Amino acid sequence: MFFDHGYFMGGMHAMWWVFWLVVAVLVTLAVWSPQRQRRSPDEDASPLDILQRRLARGEITPEAYEQARALLERDARKT
Repeated sequence: MFFDHGYFMGGMHAMWWVFWLVVAVLVTLAVWSPQRQRRSPDEDASPLDILQRRLARGEITPEAYEQARALLERDARKT
């Protein structure tokens, strides 16, 4: 049971390997958690939807909204 100058094969040495394995798994789960992989609502939205949200949040004025909407609709008719 005792090898190499009296150290037990396994024992605390094996527990340290288990400890570091658990730490590595926890760090990996923290980095790649499902919450970090959630997509923002703007990723699937159309440009007009994004424009409407910006107007609703007050990021742009109604005049800027109308101008941008007209550009989007003009470009949509061309394609």
